[in-house]
Amino acid sequence: MGEHKLHQQETKNSQKSSLKGTLISVFLVGFFIIFTWFSVYQIFVNRL
Repeated sequence: MGEHKLHQQETKNSQKSSLKGTLISVFLVGFFIIFTWFSVYQIFVNRL
């Protein structure tokens, strides 16, 4: 019984860290996309 409860806690902790990593990855990809669009827009405006 004790081992079963311990296994549940480990699973919860690993899920939280997995979600934290996912959130960081999503933000990094989002910032990269925004930076890319902004850079392309600046190139476009400078060539007008």
